[in-house]
Amino acid sequence: MNSKEVLETIHMIQDQHLDIRTITMGISLLDCADPDIEKSCDKVYAKITRLARDLVKTGEDIEKEYGIPIINKRISVTPISVLVAASGGDPVLYAKTLDRAAKTVGVNFIGGYSALVQKGFAAGDRALIESIPRALKETEHVCSSVNVGSTKAGINMDAVALMGDIVRQCAELTADQDCFGAAKLVVFCNAVDDNPFMAGAFHGVGEGDVVLNVGVSGPGVVRAAVASAPDDFDLTQIAEIIKKTAFKITRMGQLVGTVASERLGVPFGIVDLSLAPTPAIGDSVAHILEEIGLESCGAYGTTAALALLNDAVKKGGVMASSRVGGLSGAFIPVSEDAGMISAVREGALGLEKLEAMTAVCSVGLDMIVIPGDTPSEVIAALIADEAAIGMVNSKTTAVRVIPAIGKKEGEELEFGGLFGTGPVMKVNSFSPFKFIKRGGQIPAPLQSLKN
Repeated sequence: MNSKEVLETIHMIQDQHLDIRTITMGISLLDCADPDIEKSCDKVYAKITRLARDLVKTGEDIEKEYGIPIINKRISVTPISVLVAASGGDPVLYAKTLDRAAKTVGVNFIGGYSALVQKGFAAGDRALIESIPRALKETEHVCSSVNVGSTKAGINMDAVALMGDIVRQCAELTADQDCFGAAKLVVFCNAVDDNPFMAGAFHGVGEGDVVLNVGVSGPGVVRAAVASAPDDFDLTQIAEIIKKTAFKITRMGQLVGTVASERLGVPFGIVDLSLAPTPAIGDSVAHILEEIGLESCGAYGTTAALALLNDAVKKGGVMASSRVGGLSGAFIPVSEDAGMISAVREGALGLEKLEAMTAVCSVGLDMIVIPGDTPSEVIAALIADEAAIGMVNSKTTAVRVIPAIGKKEGEELEFGGLFGTGPVMKVNSFSPFKFIKRGGQIPAPLQSLKN
């Protein structure tokens, strides 16, 4: 690197919110299975605290040495429903064990209180899912996810209906905490095994025993790069600017991942290229779309602009690292993105437009606050719609909605920190009750027959 590149990177970090959003250690708990749940919990705690004991310190050391902010240090584990299948008993004991381990090693969050039920409920799955509201209320650091569909399997509508109830219960049990329990729960279609981002991270059963994954950020850097482009640049030239910027961001993630894995003695997994926004002004995916040429995020053209952004980020990132994985694209979490919050407040952005945007972005309906009296079947139908987009398009989609108990459209929930502020958004009031109560399986689409 020459001096110009060094100064440019310093400017990105200091003025444009460039950071490593997370280093996440994935840990397999398959060897912790035991028919005695207390023994299994002891094995889980011992393994996590042994492998991750230096994770936080290593991240802090790299921050000091390289001047690169690493916002979160996290852990993901094997879906806990697998352990419940072997041990039986109350799954919340595992949640409390994970929480205790997270506190011991000092990480921000630990993900993997999860179940994969896209084709049906196996042993342990239903018990774990039904325990999620209690688990998230009684723990501080634990995050949960459930995969209800995939392109190969179709959509498990019995699981979708159940998750509508579970999301509501999570909000109701944590109503005194601004319904924050629901913010720690993600419902997926086509969930990936190596996602480093919370709340949906888990360590897939096909992964190695332990691995280190990195999630980069950088919406502010991309926005600044696009803002500096002349007004007469066409969209091809804008895409080139985004690609080059994504390359620089990803190289930083590759550096941090390589150094951290060497110091921890843990294999380096992937760099997730996702642009993860924050509530800070200037660190917004919505503002990138507005710099491309929209008056406000949510205007017609938003989906097309997001498709351009997502594609350019991926193209730039894969040139910078041979270890690209996870979700990799652009997150659009409403409460965590200053531009999205503003667009909702102004009436420019609604749930229908957000759903259209999820067809081309990284994940789905993320960190969206809905009225507290929204019925569970409406939440389930939101999940079903997102799962259908993911299933048909062979991409990951997800739903993380927060019913704001006691609040109505136009009011707000204040989460604070990276979780931001959530304006309560309008929800279609027409009922999908009969559709959701039919249950069964939406068959896999023709796209699944690729063999």
